[in-house]
Amino acid sequence: MRLAQSTYEEVGRYLERSRGIILPTGSTEQHSPIGVMGTDHIDAETIAWRTGDLCDALVGPTVTIGISEHHMTFPGSITLRPTTYIAFMTDYILSLVEHGFERFYVLNGHGGNTSTLNAAFAEVYTTVRRRFGCAMPDVRAKAMKWFENDICEARALELTGHTALGHASAAEVSVAQAADPANIRKAKLEPDFAPLDHTFYNSADFRRRFPDGRIESNPENASPEIGAALLETAAAFHAEQYRAFILAD
Repeated sequence: MRLAQSTYEEVGRYLERSRGIILPTGSTEQHSPIGVMGTDHIDAETIAWRTGDLCDALVGPTVTIGISEHHMTFPGSITLRPTTYIAFMTDYILSLVEHGFERFYVLNGHGGNTSTLNAAFAEVYTTVRRRFGCAMPDVRAKAMKWFENDICEARALELTGHTALGHASAAEVSVAQAADPANIRKAKLEPDFAPLDHTFYNSADFRRRFPDGRIESNPENASPEIGAALLETAAAFHAEQYRAFILAD
């Protein structure tokens, strides 16, 4: 069930049985000469939709732009300031709190969003306490990167032969390809794998260290078939995590 394709009456009926919602977020940034710019938010959205199907959860609109400052030397990359992203996510969640939602499972497709998401959650908790005082609702927010867990990593290693934790990995590019054939690209990349060292300090330093945009990755063998398999693995994992989050004391 998707909030954007629901009426207010349908959302009201959903709230009679659940106070939880899944919020996909990602970025719009370069993903090497093979991965499309929307890879992170396409992955998060596609996995969130499938996760929602598996656990009968409402899925909110996807946040398609995130914190991508380090990719800004690559044409087409878009970034928000951290303060903007924090304010946006805070307002997004607080709007839903007003309607009675209390559990927010943020399915994140971009590691660069992590610290700002945590800051947004702190803003939400502070605002809820000050607004409601002792009568405040039990609002909880949790962010999970779709690929950063042992189950999805093991599946990525099995299917692609390499980690899903690098940037522009075959795993994340494959999921975007499974989401839409229009996202499929082919190219020969050199060297075979980008450097292992993830250290960089700014966008110019990033471009110098990783000239074609990859970090510890090679998406040459990405495919829709691999993406479809990873999608099911990730959705099953996050459905289980979502259920546990909703039911936790």
